[in-house]
Amino acid sequence: MLLQNAAQWPIITSRLAAYRMTQELVTSDYTALPLAWTLRRSARARRLALRVHHDGRVEVVAPRGVGEAMIGHFVHRHREWILHRLAERSAPPGPQAFPPATLEFPALGEGYRIHLTGESGRVKVRRLGHGLLSIDGHAGGGSPEAERHAIQCALLAWLLEHTQTAFEPRVRDLAVWGGFSYRRLQLRLQRTRWGSCSSCGVISLNVCSVFQSPAVVNYLMIHELVHTRYMNHSAAYWREVAAHCKDWRVLDRELSRGWRHVPPWIFAVP
Repeated sequence: MLLQNAAQWPIITSRLAAYRMTQELVTSDYTALPLAWTLRRSARARRLALRVHHDGRVEVVAPRGVGEAMIGHFVHRHREWILHRLAERSAPPGPQAFPPATLEFPALGEGYRIHLTGESGRVKVRRLGHGLLSIDGHAGGGSPEAERHAIQCALLAWLLEHTQTAFEPRVRDLAVWGGFSYRRLQLRLQRTRWGSCSSCGVISLNVCSVFQSPAVVNYLMIHELVHTRYMNHSAAYWREVAAHCKDWRVLDRELSRGWRHVPPWIFAVP
């Protein structure tokens, strides 16, 4: 089940009848509403939903049977809410040095200095003892853009592997503690979702959660583990979450603001 509460993004919903749907993607720009927004038809949607993503994208999720006129009115009706959410977004950071001099992973209680060795060969990242990462090698072609891209890919690959190794025992321990059963854990790099749980019990967590506090990550893991019992966000689902994480509302709000802790280079396009 996709993480769709405040931990993912601000959301406004309007209840509608259920429909059988397939996914579509349409970009709309109504004259009456000078805001570009994206319409997504979802097989799981049971209502109109309006979302403002952390990067400023405005998305409407709708069942297939809802006409574009009704969707346009829905967006127009919430125009002030959209503008308010967009205004709340912090100003984009200025240019930052890359690779960064240091990396901090609050979820793991770890911090690293980054050392460029200048060695030849394929770009790779190595952990040299406690608190030090080395970046070896150079990109083929020699351009600054190619070099940056190669280092970014190497850092992301190392981060995915390192976080996977660190998170696996934590999820396993929480599952044993709460009596949950899941198939496996996977770490992914995603722009909009913090986590999900498939119907077959595969839990996916966003590697960007490594930049959040341990308490927030603990809540995120519980959130997805509870989806192994409830593939929805029903009242029963939230009661189960509360039984295992009494401060879930506070932590949920913190997670919804968690994108501000993600370093810009993670999603930077060379």
